[in-house]
Amino acid sequence: MSKSCNRQTGWTLVELVVVMSIAALLTALAVPSFRDQFTRTRLTTHSSTLLSSLLLARSEAIKRNVRVALCKSADGRTCITSGAWEQGWLVFVDKNNDASRAESEPIVMVVGPLSGAFKLVGNSSIANYVSYSPSGATQFTSGAFQAGTFTLCDGESSSGLARKIVINATGRARITQVGANVCA
Repeated sequence: MSKSCNRQTGWTLVELVVVMSIAALLTALAVPSFRDQFTRTRLTTHSSTLLSSLLLARSEAIKRNVRVALCKSADGRTCITSGAWEQGWLVFVDKNNDASRAESEPIVMVVGPLSGAFKLVGNSSIANYVSYSPSGATQFTSGAFQAGTFTLCDGESSSGLARKIVINATGRARITQVGANVCA
């Protein structure tokens, strides 16, 4: 007669605790990296949205041969001068050249508020609006050239990243990556 051994296999409690500890450690190390990657992605998305709005305003001004403006807007219908750009903006045909949308002026694009704790601020020359002339150059309502820089920062992240959207005197806009120290 042969003896059969009914041996059970499996994990001991000690082995299970060790595996769970290693898994928890790896997860704890990976979470900040995922958070920073998510912040970088949203930073890129928001800056690209603003850049495409500026490019659209410029191309519509050239195409329609009229002034087209981009202004801060909390409701997607009217321009405002309070608050910062993260509350949203609109692109509209500025028939009366005042950089403030009248009811009869057509809206080209509306962008709602930015997600998260992002802050988007324009320097003094573009604090409230950016206006493109029919030639595609940026101009104040007075006719003087308008150039400026938007700064996009994440108020909650320690990623050390920020973006600047720079508009030059001819109306061309570009994105540059900068450190978050510009946000302080």
